[in-house]
Amino acid sequence: MELSRYIDTLSLLGDESRLRLCALLRERELCVTDLVRVTGIAQSRVSTHLGRLREAGFVRDRRQGNQSFYALSASALPAAVRACLDEALSSGDPTLDADEARLGELEAERRGERPERLVDAFERDYSPGRTWQSLAVGIAALLRLGDVLDVGSGDGAAAATLAPHCRSLTCIDTNARLIAGARERLRRHDNVRAQIADVHALPFQDRSFDTVIVFHTLTYAERPSRALAECARVLRPGGRLVLLCLDEHRQSEVTARYGERHAGFSPRSLRGLLSRAGLSVISAEVASREPKKPHLQVVLAIADKPGLKTAQKTVKTPVQKPSQRTAQA
Repeated sequence: MELSRYIDTLSLLGDESRLRLCALLRERELCVTDLVRVTGIAQSRVSTHLGRLREAGFVRDRRQGNQSFYALSASALPAAVRACLDEALSSGDPTLDADEARLGELEAERRGERPERLVDAFERDYSPGRTWQSLAVGIAALLRLGDVLDVGSGDGAAAATLAPHCRSLTCIDTNARLIAGARERLRRHDNVRAQIADVHALPFQDRSFDTVIVFHTLTYAERPSRALAECARVLRPGGRLVLLCLDEHRQSEVTARYGERHAGFSPRSLRGLLSRAGLSVISAEVASREPKKPHLQVVLAIADKPGLKTAQKTVKTPVQKPSQRTAQA
């Protein structure tokens, strides 16, 4: 193979979408509609990528009625390309694995079977009223919350779901416009108040809340350690802090535009921060991964404030039998 052909081949496989298509077409024939459904790539882009792969001799097509079916020309591929595909398919890459899972579901569906794994079924398959919002509302109804502090509440989107199940709910944010939006959104709830406040210096007495929620706020805090120390201070003994934040990442060019000060926190670093704030960490682990690039992950951390030691020794007075009382008399 000439040097220029090596360069053309590397350029062709250097696109993630084309590599995904090659992986899917390696062992079966698929039409454009199938590839769109499995990958989520727009139909026009799938057709363009297939055209380039066909021109390079990587893909062959077969006409059947009004549809064209495509497959990888395995025998015509250079050894280096086959080796590249072999390594990619055996790498455990989540994008390629997810493509294979969705293709399996599609094939099972056509056989009239129920797929074993429904990946993101909420987003892909419509059913009247079945949404993530309705699911969140239903799960929230299981809660029986006391006095809750929502740190970095924004316009009160999360608070609106929790409000009916709290004894009281206090929303704080440093953005006056967002607090105004939260007040408007939550005005029908008499147990809710929204105010401008800074997590680094919370304007509340010690032990004021049973629960503190910190949803996607910590990466924007100037001093995360101080912020968590304040959250721990206003928690009552036995109270719970629930935190969501981005996992540690290298995509600051994406997140910085939203005002993020820190490039996420790993589960391990969150455990350290929460422990140093005087909290007992129940769990801290990656809870979700975004399916689209740059595949940011979200960490869920749960920590409790140790309760007061109120156990006291009870001194029991032995009960005297009637015979003993008589003898003493």
